This record gives sequence, structure tokens and C-alpha cells, in this order.
Amino acid sequence: MMPHLISVNVGLPRDIAWRGKIVHTAVWKSPVQGRRMVRRLNVDGDRQGDLVGHGGEHRAVFVYQIDSYRYWESQLGRNDFTYGQFGENFTVDGLSDREVCIGDRYRIGGALFEVTQPRVTCYRVGNEPRMAALLVEHHRPGFYFRVLEAGEIAAGNEIVKVSNGPEHISIAEADALLYLPGHSPAQLERASRIPALPAGWRNSFQALLQQGSNDRQAKGNPGLSVVSSPIRLDGISPHAGATIDRESVSVFSLVLESADDKPLAVGLPGQFVVLRLHIQPGAPPVLRSYSLSNLPNTGHYRVSIKEEEKALRVRSCALE
Repeated sequence: MMPHLISVNVGLPRDIAWRGKIVHTAVWKSPVQGRRMVRRLNVDGDRQGDLVGHGGEHRAVFVYQIDSYRYWESQLGRNDFTYGQFGENFTVDGLSDREVCIGDRYRIGGALFEVTQPRVTCYRVGNEPRMAALLVEHHRPGFYFRVLEAGEIAAGNEIVKVSNGPEHISIAEADALLYLPGHSPAQLERASRIPALPAGWRNSFQALLQQGSNDRQAKGNPGLSVVSSPIRLDGISPHAGATIDRESVSVFSLVLESADDKPLAVGLPGQFVVLRLHIQPGAPPVLRSYSLSNLPNTGHYRVSIKEEEKALRVRSCALE
């Protein structure tokens, strides 16, 4: 069956209460009827509330699959999802994250799109507190389109693939390069050559290549955004100076606080931190990268982490 567009969803920024805070967001989208114009930065009637972590030419349209809706309904025991629940502009039938590749081009209605990147996990997704961690754990991020040719689209339009992206790096594979260990230099080199991939991602893959053989097992990339002067948090471990919140069977959130009571730099939405982990005395540190998963300006950093079968026993860590 030909992939097709099930629903077009838009939303404007608004202030909402989220876990005791007021958040300015447009993550909740609602389906619209009829035809809509898609332009370089938006679907008509849609905006992004946080232009640091979302939006821009390479993140103009977010796409999520109905298959993932069904998957999450089963996993979470819910049946109340509505189109736009995951912040997507296009709810689609088809276009699996394991099949769609960075740089693939598709025509929908009168518009032409190019796949640019997986969605970087956002703590507001789905109106479900666990969702940021679960999207990482279950490898169902969805992806962004860049608009190459503006045009009108509508629910029911067929999605026609017009060309393949170079290097054939799928959304799922690119997402794994960001979050999981074990990626090879050859994978990183291929990913860093894809013109459609935003410069921040390509630079991050290049940085991983330059870290050397010890650091190539680091989890994820060293930061899609530049953070100001490093803040050290020596002495924090899962057993002292931190709070652990269990999100699912294999994912927990680690809340990091300053060890010396000095204020932490405000973490911006979409930013990442690199934890330098001291595993064994005398051994070189291991680097692991995680996206911030808490509200900005809360006085601490929270990262959501998937536990591997062979977990590392951490003696201390420092925030790079």
C-alpha cells in the first residue's frame, strides 16, 4: 500500500501548566480539515514555542507514524490518543524510522520535502511524563522534513518517494548514533557526509571521530549546542549527590545538582551534556552524552538513561 498522509496537525504557542511550572509550548497539535499551505518554515497555522530547541528550516515539519501510535497504545495501555498527540504536523501511514533515510525526498500534494534528522527527544512529548525516556528506549523518534518546494497538502494525499538520500543512513540508525554505544568510525564518517543532515549533527559526528579509540564507545554525541564554560560536578554518583527516578523497566532519570552549591548555568531546551565517568582507578574516563530532559532554569540537570545489560559501576562523574 502506498504511504499516505492521514492527518495534518497544527498548533500555536501557549502557556500551559506542566508539573508545577508554566511552559510556553506549541507541542500540542490539533487536526485540521481541507488543504493547507506548507512553506519554508511552517505549515500555515503552526508555530514553534521554543525556537532554540525546535523549528527552523531543517525542522519545519515533524512526521510521526500511525504504527508508532498503535505501538504506544499497547505499551502504555491507552486508547485515548488523538492525531497530533506526539507534536507531529504530519501523521502518516508508512515511512517507518527503520526505512526512511536522511536525505530521502518525498512529494506530498503540491510540496516537495527532504528528510533531515530524527526528532531530538523533548520532555513535553505526548503529555506523558515518561515519554522522553521511552522514545529513546524504544527507538521510535519520528523525523523532520525540510521544505524544498512550498505547496498545498491535505489529509489523504499519497506520499511519493522521488529520490534516495546518500549513504543510506536510516532515521533509526542516525538516532542510534546519537544515543547508543558501539558505533563504528565508518558509520560516523558516512553520517557526517550527508548534506541534508544539519551542520550541528555533522559536526557532532566529526567530533566523535576525533575523540580517539577510547572515546568512540561514548554514548551519543558530545553536544548539538555549544554550552558555555564547563561546570564540574565531581563526586556525584548514582549513590551520592544525585536523585534517581525510575521511568520504566530499563530507563531511569538522574537528577544532578551542584556539589559546591554554586548555581548551574541554565540548560537550554535541546541541549546535551557530556558526563565524564570514572569507572576504575587509573583507567581513562569514559564519556557518555545525554540530552537534558527537565524544564530549563530549575536549578539542576536531569538526564534520562537506558540501562544496558552490563551496567557500568560509576565511582564519580564530572559534567563537561
